[in-house]
Amino acid sequence: MTFADAVSPAEAVAAAAHAGVPILAASALSVTLGGTSIIADIDLAIASGDRLALVGPNGAGKSTLLRALTGMVAPSSGTVTLCGSPLSAIDRRTVARTLAVVPELQELPFGMPVTDVVALGRLPFEPPLTGLRGTDRAAVDDAIERVGISHLRDRDVRVLSMGERQLVFIALALAQEAPILILDEPTVHLDIRHQVEIMRLLTELNERGTTVIAVLHDLAFAAHFFPRIAMIADGRLVADGPAQDTLDDDRIRSVFGVDPALVRLSASRA
Repeated sequence: MTFADAVSPAEAVAAAAHAGVPILAASALSVTLGGTSIIADIDLAIASGDRLALVGPNGAGKSTLLRALTGMVAPSSGTVTLCGSPLSAIDRRTVARTLAVVPELQELPFGMPVTDVVALGRLPFEPPLTGLRGTDRAAVDDAIERVGISHLRDRDVRVLSMGERQLVFIALALAQEAPILILDEPTVHLDIRHQVEIMRLLTELNERGTTVIAVLHDLAFAAHFFPRIAMIADGRLVADGPAQDTLDDDRIRSVFGVDPALVRLSASRA
Protein backbone atom coordinates (compact mmCIF):
# COMPACT_ATOMS: atom_id res chain seq x y z
CA MET A 1 0.00 0.00 0.00
CA THR A 2 1.31 3.47 -0.89
CA PHE A 3 0.24 6.82 0.55
CA ALA A 4 -1.92 7.29 -2.53
CA ASP A 5 -3.84 4.14 -1.62
CA ALA A 6 -4.12 4.78 2.12
CA VAL A 7 -7.10 6.40 3.79
CA SER A 8 -4.84 8.04 6.37
CA PRO A 9 -1.16 8.24 7.34
CA ALA A 10 -1.92 5.95 10.28
CA GLU A 11 -3.23 3.37 7.81
CA ALA A 12 -0.08 3.70 5.69
CA VAL A 13 2.09 3.23 8.78
CA ALA A 14 0.09 0.19 9.87
CA ALA A 15 0.29 -1.33 6.38
CA ALA A 16 4.06 -0.79 6.22
CA ALA A 17 4.47 -2.38 9.64
CA HIS A 18 2.33 -5.34 8.61
CA ALA A 19 4.45 -5.81 5.48
CA GLY A 20 7.68 -5.58 7.47
CA VAL A 21 8.68 -2.35 5.71
CA PRO A 22 10.45 0.36 7.76
CA ILE A 23 8.13 3.28 8.32
CA LEU A 24 11.07 5.67 7.98
CA ALA A 25 14.37 4.78 6.39
CA ALA A 26 17.57 6.32 5.06
CA SER A 27 19.64 4.47 2.49
CA ALA A 28 23.21 5.59 1.67
CA LEU A 29 22.11 9.06 2.80
CA SER A 30 24.56 11.92 2.43
CA VAL A 31 24.05 15.65 2.91
CA THR A 32 26.51 18.33 1.79
CA LEU A 33 25.89 21.96 2.75
CA GLY A 34 27.97 24.86 1.50
CA GLY A 35 30.47 22.45 0.02
CA THR A 36 30.99 20.67 3.37
CA SER A 37 29.97 17.07 3.94
CA ILE A 38 27.73 16.98 7.01
CA ILE A 39 26.55 13.35 6.97
CA ALA A 40 27.82 10.59 4.71
CA ASP A 41 26.50 7.21 3.58
CA ILE A 42 24.09 6.64 6.47
CA ASP A 43 21.78 3.62 6.48
CA LEU A 44 19.08 3.75 9.14
CA ALA A 45 15.80 1.83 9.23
CA ILE A 46 13.10 2.68 11.78
CA ALA A 47 10.26 0.26 12.38
CA SER A 48 6.81 1.08 13.68
CA GLY A 49 6.93 1.25 17.46
CA ASP A 50 10.66 1.98 17.72
CA ARG A 51 11.93 4.34 20.41
CA LEU A 52 15.29 5.52 19.12
CA ALA A 53 17.76 8.02 20.57
CA LEU A 54 20.36 9.63 18.33
CA VAL A 55 23.52 10.55 20.25
CA GLY A 56 26.89 11.96 19.33
CA PRO A 57 29.20 14.93 19.92
CA ASN A 58 28.30 18.46 18.90
CA GLY A 59 28.66 18.87 15.16
CA ALA A 60 28.41 15.15 14.49
CA GLY A 61 25.45 15.61 12.11
CA LYS A 62 22.54 14.48 14.31
CA SER A 63 20.28 17.47 13.61
CA THR A 64 21.10 17.38 9.91
CA LEU A 65 20.12 13.72 9.82
CA LEU A 66 16.77 14.60 11.43
CA ARG A 67 16.18 17.37 8.92
CA ALA A 68 16.93 15.00 6.05
CA LEU A 69 14.60 12.34 7.50
CA THR A 70 11.79 14.90 7.66
CA GLY A 71 12.39 16.46 4.25
CA MET A 72 13.62 19.79 5.61
CA VAL A 73 16.93 19.40 3.81
CA ALA A 74 17.49 17.59 0.53
CA PRO A 75 19.99 14.72 0.38
CA SER A 76 23.07 15.16 -1.77
CA SER A 77 22.83 11.45 -2.49
CA GLY A 78 20.90 8.47 -1.21
CA THR A 79 17.22 8.24 -0.40
CA VAL A 80 14.71 8.71 2.42
CA THR A 81 11.51 6.68 2.38
CA LEU A 82 8.34 7.04 4.43
CA CYS A 83 6.33 3.83 4.65
CA GLY A 84 8.18 2.57 1.59
CA SER A 85 7.47 5.63 -0.57
CA PRO A 86 10.14 8.20 -1.48
CA LEU A 87 9.72 11.11 0.93
CA SER A 88 10.26 13.60 -1.89
CA ALA A 89 7.22 12.20 -3.72
CA ILE A 90 4.80 12.67 -0.81
CA ASP A 91 2.96 15.99 -0.47
CA ARG A 92 3.98 18.11 2.50
CA ARG A 93 0.52 18.06 4.09
CA THR A 94 0.61 14.26 4.24
CA VAL A 95 4.15 14.33 5.60
CA ALA A 96 3.02 16.76 8.31
CA ARG A 97 0.20 14.42 9.27
CA THR A 98 2.64 11.53 9.53
CA LEU A 99 5.70 13.15 11.11
CA ALA A 100 5.40 15.54 14.06
CA VAL A 101 8.65 17.42 14.62
CA VAL A 102 9.96 19.34 17.63
CA PRO A 103 12.95 21.25 16.21
CA GLU A 104 15.71 23.03 18.08
CA LEU A 105 14.11 25.87 20.01
CA GLN A 106 13.48 28.94 17.86
CA GLU A 107 12.48 32.49 18.69
CA LEU A 108 8.98 33.51 17.61
CA PRO A 109 8.97 36.74 15.58
CA PHE A 110 5.57 37.83 16.92
CA GLY A 111 3.39 37.37 19.98
CA MET A 112 0.94 34.47 20.26
CA PRO A 113 -0.90 32.92 23.19
CA VAL A 114 0.23 29.43 24.10
CA THR A 115 -3.08 27.91 22.96
CA ASP A 116 -2.71 29.43 19.49
CA VAL A 117 0.86 28.15 19.15
CA VAL A 118 -0.18 24.63 20.12
CA ALA A 119 -3.11 24.89 17.69
CA LEU A 120 -0.58 25.23 14.84
CA GLY A 121 -0.19 21.48 15.19
CA ARG A 122 -3.67 21.09 13.75
CA LEU A 123 -2.92 22.93 10.49
CA PRO A 124 -2.44 19.68 8.50
CA PHE A 125 -6.00 18.69 9.48
CA GLU A 126 -7.73 22.07 9.55
CA PRO A 127 -10.24 22.84 6.78
CA PRO A 128 -8.93 25.95 5.00
CA LEU A 129 -12.14 27.98 5.41
CA THR A 130 -13.77 26.84 8.63
CA GLY A 131 -10.77 26.81 10.99
CA LEU A 132 -10.51 24.66 14.11
CA ARG A 133 -13.20 22.05 14.65
CA GLY A 134 -14.22 20.49 17.92
CA THR A 135 -11.86 17.57 17.38
CA ASP A 136 -8.99 19.98 16.76
CA ARG A 137 -9.69 21.93 19.95
CA ALA A 138 -9.90 18.68 21.90
CA ALA A 139 -6.49 17.63 20.54
CA VAL A 140 -5.00 21.00 21.51
CA ASP A 141 -6.47 20.84 25.02
CA ASP A 142 -5.26 17.28 25.49
CA ALA A 143 -1.73 18.16 24.36
CA ILE A 144 -1.56 21.14 26.70
CA GLU A 145 -2.79 19.02 29.59
CA ARG A 146 -0.39 16.13 28.91
CA VAL A 147 2.65 18.38 28.84
CA GLY A 148 1.49 20.12 32.02
CA ILE A 149 1.21 23.71 30.78
CA SER A 150 -2.49 24.38 31.37
CA HIS A 151 -1.54 27.30 33.64
CA LEU A 152 0.26 28.93 30.70
CA ARG A 153 -2.40 28.56 28.02
CA ASP A 154 -3.28 32.27 27.79
CA ARG A 155 0.27 33.61 28.17
CA ASP A 156 2.24 35.15 25.31
CA VAL A 157 4.87 32.60 24.30
CA ARG A 158 7.53 35.30 23.95
CA VAL A 159 7.44 36.14 27.66
CA LEU A 160 7.89 32.53 28.78
CA SER A 161 11.17 31.07 29.95
CA MET A 162 13.16 28.96 27.51
CA GLY A 163 12.10 25.83 29.35
CA GLU A 164 8.43 26.78 29.25
CA ARG A 165 8.68 27.51 25.53
CA GLN A 166 10.23 24.10 24.98
CA LEU A 167 7.20 22.50 26.62
CA VAL A 168 4.88 24.56 24.39
CA PHE A 169 6.57 23.26 21.23
CA ILE A 170 6.41 19.70 22.50
CA ALA A 171 2.67 20.23 23.05
CA LEU A 172 2.40 21.57 19.48
CA ALA A 173 3.89 18.34 18.15
CA LEU A 174 1.60 16.22 20.32
CA ALA A 175 -1.42 18.13 18.97
CA GLN A 176 -0.55 16.81 15.49
CA GLU A 177 -1.42 13.29 16.69
CA ALA A 178 1.04 11.92 14.13
CA PRO A 179 2.14 8.28 14.28
CA ILE A 180 5.83 9.33 14.21
CA LEU A 181 7.24 11.88 16.67
CA ILE A 182 10.70 13.37 16.02
CA LEU A 183 12.42 15.61 18.56
CA ASP A 184 15.69 17.54 18.44
CA GLU A 185 16.97 17.94 22.01
CA PRO A 186 13.52 17.83 23.71
CA THR A 187 14.96 18.35 27.21
CA VAL A 188 17.18 21.34 26.47
CA HIS A 189 16.48 24.31 28.80
CA LEU A 190 14.34 22.13 31.10
CA ASP A 191 15.05 21.58 34.78
CA ILE A 192 15.65 18.02 35.94
CA ARG A 193 12.03 17.41 36.99
CA HIS A 194 10.67 18.45 33.61
CA GLN A 195 13.39 16.49 31.83
CA VAL A 196 12.28 13.32 33.57
CA GLU A 197 8.60 14.10 32.97
CA ILE A 198 9.22 14.57 29.23
CA MET A 199 11.19 11.33 29.04
CA ARG A 200 8.34 9.53 30.79
CA LEU A 201 5.80 11.15 28.46
CA LEU A 202 7.77 9.98 25.40
CA THR A 203 7.92 6.48 26.87
CA GLU A 204 4.16 6.51 27.47
CA LEU A 205 3.44 7.75 23.94
CA ASN A 206 5.68 5.04 22.53
CA GLU A 207 3.99 2.34 24.58
CA ARG A 208 0.66 3.53 23.15
CA GLY A 209 1.96 3.08 19.61
CA THR A 210 3.78 6.30 18.63
CA THR A 211 7.19 5.81 17.07
CA VAL A 212 9.65 8.16 18.80
CA ILE A 213 13.01 9.41 17.49
CA ALA A 214 14.95 11.92 19.57
CA VAL A 215 18.34 13.59 19.50
CA LEU A 216 19.75 13.58 23.03
CA HIS A 217 22.99 14.83 24.57
CA ASP A 218 22.46 13.16 27.94
CA LEU A 219 23.78 9.61 27.55
CA ALA A 220 22.34 8.51 30.89
CA PHE A 221 18.84 9.59 29.84
CA ALA A 222 19.30 7.90 26.48
CA ALA A 223 20.40 4.65 28.11
CA HIS A 224 17.62 4.67 30.68
CA PHE A 225 14.64 5.69 28.54
CA PHE A 226 15.46 4.45 25.04
CA PRO A 227 15.81 0.75 24.14
CA ARG A 228 17.63 1.58 20.90
CA ILE A 229 20.48 4.04 20.46
CA ALA A 230 22.19 5.13 17.24
CA MET A 231 25.52 6.95 17.59
CA ILE A 232 26.70 9.50 15.03
CA ALA A 233 30.32 10.65 14.83
CA ASP A 234 31.94 12.78 12.13
CA GLY A 235 28.81 12.51 10.02
CA ARG A 236 28.69 8.72 10.01
CA LEU A 237 26.66 6.12 11.85
CA VAL A 238 29.18 4.29 14.06
CA ALA A 239 26.83 2.18 16.21
CA ASP A 240 23.17 1.19 16.37
CA GLY A 241 21.59 -1.11 18.93
CA PRO A 242 20.79 -1.54 22.63
CA ALA A 243 22.42 0.89 25.08
CA GLN A 244 24.72 -1.72 26.58
CA ASP A 245 26.18 -2.39 23.12
CA THR A 246 26.15 1.11 21.65
CA LEU A 247 27.39 2.94 24.72
CA ASP A 248 30.28 0.69 25.66
CA ASP A 249 33.25 2.20 27.46
CA ASP A 250 35.66 2.11 24.53
CA ARG A 251 33.21 3.81 22.18
CA ILE A 252 32.40 6.55 24.70
CA ARG A 253 36.12 7.23 25.12
CA SER A 254 36.82 7.30 21.38
CA VAL A 255 33.73 9.24 20.25
CA PHE A 256 33.19 11.65 23.15
CA GLY A 257 36.71 11.79 24.54
CA VAL A 258 35.57 11.42 28.16
CA ASP A 259 35.86 8.93 30.98
CA PRO A 260 32.78 6.65 30.77
CA ALA A 261 32.39 6.84 34.54
CA LEU A 262 31.47 10.51 34.20
CA VAL A 263 28.22 9.76 32.38
CA ARG A 264 27.15 7.35 35.15
CA LEU A 265 25.62 4.83 32.80
CA SER A 266 25.65 2.12 35.44
CA ALA A 267 23.07 4.02 37.47
CA SER A 268 20.91 4.63 34.41
CA ARG A 269 20.79 0.90 33.65
CA ALA A 270 19.57 -0.04 37.12
